[in-house]
Amino acid sequence: MVSSKLLKSLVRHTERDPGDVHVLAVDDSAMDRRLLEHLLKASSYKVTAVDSVRRALEILGVNEIQKPLEAFSQVNLIITDYCMPGMTGYDLLKKVKGTAALKEIPVVVMSSENEPSRIDSCLAGGAEEFLLKPLCLADVKRLRGHVRHPESISIGPSEASPEKRKGDSEDAVVSDDENQSYAQTMLQSLELNDNPNCLACD
Repeated sequence: MVSSKLLKSLVRHTERDPGDVHVLAVDDSAMDRRLLEHLLKASSYKVTAVDSVRRALEILGVNEIQKPLEAFSQVNLIITDYCMPGMTGYDLLKKVKGTAALKEIPVVVMSSENEPSRIDSCLAGGAEEFLLKPLCLADVKRLRGHVRHPESISIGPSEASPEKRKGDSEDAVVSDDENQSYAQTMLQSLELNDNPNCLACD
């Protein structure tokens, strides 16, 4: 019979240290990207933040010519905005899940628009979760539950039940202006306070 002390030790051993988790964050909004990067770092994640799907794919090495950048040879989770010029977050999701060497990397999609059809498409396409902007610290901390063991996901030429977050209404929408205003307020809070708990959701 396993003792409670041993069981707790095993649980601690299997829990992931966020500092070992490398998150690739993709958002074309400079304000939202800075906020997301601050929130992730406040939760002790290693973060690489980029402004486009094209740049994310370059880092991941998703083409025949470019190999993954050595400094970013291991990404444990991708969080991406949905609406971006050119390729969207959904395009990135499809590309990752359609690439043998990347398909095990968890992808979380976020958007300020709570559209059921968009949410369903992303979840059906393999997204772990669909988060509504503006994000808060509690959202970011929850990401660790989607992360696989770092050693099991390595980017390179060789191969290596979702739940959605809903707003109070199915057609609820947060405008870009409202989201940007919230992001700016949160950034100011982060820059003025060393305690990341000031951003925790109720």
